[in-house]
Amino acid sequence: MQNAACIDLTTAARSVQRFRINGFTATKESLGLPSRACSVGGHSWRIEFDPDGRNSGHVYFGDPWVTFRATLTSKAHGAAASFSCCLVDPVSMAPDPSTGKLASSSFYKNSGLNIALMARSDLEASKYLKDDCVIVQCVITVLLAEPKDATTAAAAAYASPRVPSADLHQQLGDLLRSGTGADITFIVAGESVTAHRSVLAARSPVFMAELFGDMKEKASQCVEIEDMEAEVFRAMLRFIYTDTVPELGNKMKGEQATAMAQHLLEAADRYGLKRLKKICVEKICTTMNVDTVATTLALAEQHGCSKLKARCMKFTLANLSAVSATEGYKHLEASCPSVLTELLKLMLEGYK
Repeated sequence: MQNAACIDLTTAARSVQRFRINGFTATKESLGLPSRACSVGGHSWRIEFDPDGRNSGHVYFGDPWVTFRATLTSKAHGAAASFSCCLVDPVSMAPDPSTGKLASSSFYKNSGLNIALMARSDLEASKYLKDDCVIVQCVITVLLAEPKDATTAAAAAYASPRVPSADLHQQLGDLLRSGTGADITFIVAGESVTAHRSVLAARSPVFMAELFGDMKEKASQCVEIEDMEAEVFRAMLRFIYTDTVPELGNKMKGEQATAMAQHLLEAADRYGLKRLKKICVEKICTTMNVDTVATTLALAEQHGCSKLKARCMKFTLANLSAVSATEGYKHLEASCPSVLTELLKLMLEGYK
């Protein structure tokens, strides 16, 4: 059966801009906002760089975020557009989609959209800062009026068929759900979960060692997973197969999502899933509050998350009275007494 041709229902204009920020360390002292003008979709735009997020209000728990803003400078009545930013690897010069942020809006003259790209302290410690220089790729996409001649568009679609979007993650997700060809079973909290050795080993160095190395799990058809909930293990497997974590998106909300992020961070550290670990840290940082910060601080200490730990320390010191009254603080006292010593040291330094 021949695949049906794909006909464009919408059209869009796109402009990709790359900005090299030289002398990045000194930009936090700058009073002005560096900007560049561009034209996209028949409209004039300005992209501004806010080095510490203070001008755009993106300061979280005392930690400023590097922010970019797209502003429509020409007259328009509800121009539908999106704005995205991501960091560029200074070695390969390839944009890193894992750092990307995307937002959309209906724009009018002088209206704008902010992208809080990354906490400044995280960026300063990252591989993206080289020779005190950072490269950022910004993309403005403007939705255009729909094609006037649908017949012509259809004919063009048949004449020039387009390559379908990548759907490997969907196919692997279907493989996980169906269990077709599964060759290993995990027992997690009394529940059976099937998977495929090769997929697990390709994504996790720990699974590689366990299932194809000299460990006892290599010869086992059934492996028991201790100290993990079945729901968390399944979420981790979904990430391994699809590189997505719907549980931390729209699938879960509030405290439930925060708890899942904490459990998944432990699982990610246990199985060497660095990207999942970073996703969990970002989720935890955005939902941190007085009730969760002490538990999160203990988690960061136990799993070597130095940036998360630093952010928790700042938040705790700023809200010490309220935090010390929580159950999580009692857990912190019992599990990580050395962290309390560090907190006390920081307090004393603050009073000098």
